[in-house]
Amino acid sequence: MSIYRDEGIVLRTHKLGEADRIITVLGRRSGRIRAVGKGVRRTKSRFGARLEPFTHVDLLLYTGRSLDVITQAETLRPYGEQLVGDYPRYTTATAMLETAEKLTPVEKEPSLRQFLLLVGGLRSLSEAEHDPRLVLDAFLLRSLAVAGYAPALDECAVCGAAAPQATGGLRAFGLASGGLTCQACRVPGSATPAAGTVALMSALLRGDWARADASERRHQLECSGLTAAYLQWHLEHSIRSLKHVEHA
Repeated sequence: MSIYRDEGIVLRTHKLGEADRIITVLGRRSGRIRAVGKGVRRTKSRFGARLEPFTHVDLLLYTGRSLDVITQAETLRPYGEQLVGDYPRYTTATAMLETAEKLTPVEKEPSLRQFLLLVGGLRSLSEAEHDPRLVLDAFLLRSLAVAGYAPALDECAVCGAAAPQATGGLRAFGLASGGLTCQACRVPGSATPAAGTVALMSALLRGDWARADASERRHQLECSGLTAAYLQWHLEHSIRSLKHVEHA
């Protein structure tokens, strides 16, 4: 039996048997972990309440035959307490958890940058620093960049050419192309985002919150639509919780 310790964010849980749960965690050192919390559904469980989604926890586990087993859990920060009473922030955080899980498909493959992005996003939501949809779009764009799918925003995604300033810049956005393209490389069905939308996407990727917070609502809405479509294209399946964010 191998015992190890890690800290992580609880992504989701589901029932196992009469009293146990399978806990999915994104760990700082271990990447995505699935482990059993034995007896955590019992009212007298020592740490069941600490293993809820959005919680930043310190865990002691031992390696099992098929699933690891959690033997100890200590709460580092209960982000859920600040989120459950605010529907827009709660649904945004849910979409972030789902995306983090989808972008870490291999169990126990370290993904420190994805872990840090998730912690930073949850902290920003819980402290209400920025509009929740801006926080989500920043998280999605940076997560895509970590995974190697950052959209091209400064040069043509196909030929690498930068459009002359006189033309108003690169204005066609193709999901399959990998971002903005010049007119010569534009494919049918490409979107034509406003210049302010492209500037907002760039600001969110860079972490320029002064520019992002000052952006117009119409550009924020267009940015959200493009970001969600681009994410789901590269994941090759939908993020189900995003539909609740759109209704928030």
